[in-house]
Amino acid sequence: MSDTATKRVRAEQRQLRRVVAASLIGTTIEFYDFFIYGTAAALVFGSVFFPALGSSAGTVAAFATFSVAFFARPLGSVIFGHLGDRIGRKTSLTITLVVMGAATFAIGLLPSAAMIGVAAPIILVALRFLQGIAVGGEFAGAALLVTEYAPPKRRGLYGSTPQVGAGLGSVLAVATFLVTGLAMSSDSFETWGWRIPFLLSGILVVVGLYIRLKIEETPIFTEAIARNGRVDVPLKDLIKYQWREVLLGAGAILMWSSVFYISAVFLVNYGTTELGLSRTTMLMVNLGSSGVFTVAVVIPSLLSDRIGRKRMVLIGNAIAIPWALVLFPILNIGTAGVVLVAAMISMLIVSIANGPTASLLPELFATRYRTTGVGVAYNLGSVLAGAVPPILGSSLMAAYGSYAISVMLAVYAIVATLCALALRETRGIAMNDPETKPADLSAESV
Repeated sequence: MSDTATKRVRAEQRQLRRVVAASLIGTTIEFYDFFIYGTAAALVFGSVFFPALGSSAGTVAAFATFSVAFFARPLGSVIFGHLGDRIGRKTSLTITLVVMGAATFAIGLLPSAAMIGVAAPIILVALRFLQGIAVGGEFAGAALLVTEYAPPKRRGLYGSTPQVGAGLGSVLAVATFLVTGLAMSSDSFETWGWRIPFLLSGILVVVGLYIRLKIEETPIFTEAIARNGRVDVPLKDLIKYQWREVLLGAGAILMWSSVFYISAVFLVNYGTTELGLSRTTMLMVNLGSSGVFTVAVVIPSLLSDRIGRKRMVLIGNAIAIPWALVLFPILNIGTAGVVLVAAMISMLIVSIANGPTASLLPELFATRYRTTGVGVAYNLGSVLAGAVPPILGSSLMAAYGSYAISVMLAVYAIVATLCALALRETRGIAMNDPETKPADLSAESV
């Protein structure tokens, strides 16, 4: 290899490392912001912002505000998908980080309902909506950033970066609440201590911005713009040419999205109110299961480079069907150890289907509207399986008992399996023209 070629390869490797760091750290911060809200909703938001409703109704209202962000996410995917497909992945990702950080920091400063009355929950919902818009654009941009840079033979592995970031964000969110709660009394925590994780976000966002501003736009996007120009309305072309992939992609993620958010959010409240476990215990359970997901998600992503994205997603979805049916009967044994093991197994199953998603979805869509396609599919699935289960779970449990939640999760897994079956295999497709050209997987990777 000539000196020029060697320098080029080294430069590409350095840039790839920067891209991975930017995707990982930025996604970690975004999902930290997103998940601290869920943890706070499960623990304190009912009493802080909805005290007049009482304990049970206040918790339901708090979970409803948590779900507001999911309904905002498709809007965010369209807004930031438009920016990402017309202006660039880097610009889109930079703006999402700023919006998320500002909204999260503002929640940390928001007065309680006891101080400003009904204005408090109204402002809370508005800020949560902004969080949803921001995270609606985050996954697509972060996934495209790494997959459009990654060597074809290792695209699945590199594509797991935003998924690892989501896991790290969850771990960091739970750990922050755990440390904060242990460092003060319950009264102090509910009065002001819960604000600390939100205010810490300001520091994290500055770090993330510094890293993201140092990366370059992806070569695939730059080449596509030079060759074909900018598409006028990415959403219009997406619906015209690949609406089927949007629906099937959204359906294929229903299992892991529903199980993930039931385990990461609903279970914290379920453990404290129904099983009688302490807040600290349930936060430890959440921390352990989130840690398992963060580590495990890399393995199916790596395997998807060998046996295919579709196959790995199918395996995860299929395993989840019987597991969902026994999940809540196992949880109802009620001991901390059993709850921890059940939560960890759930997250292991989630990781099997979740890991390859960050490479599967980008490989499904054409370059000219890829950000929009990935964002809309991902966030449509998240609305159906992330926003609905925590709210519906409380109602189902009140009417039919906790086993109804197991049935609900099994139905999600069945639908996800059928949608994944209908998708084509994408491993080996060329990112510069995913509709027609297979990638040369025999070529030497960077």
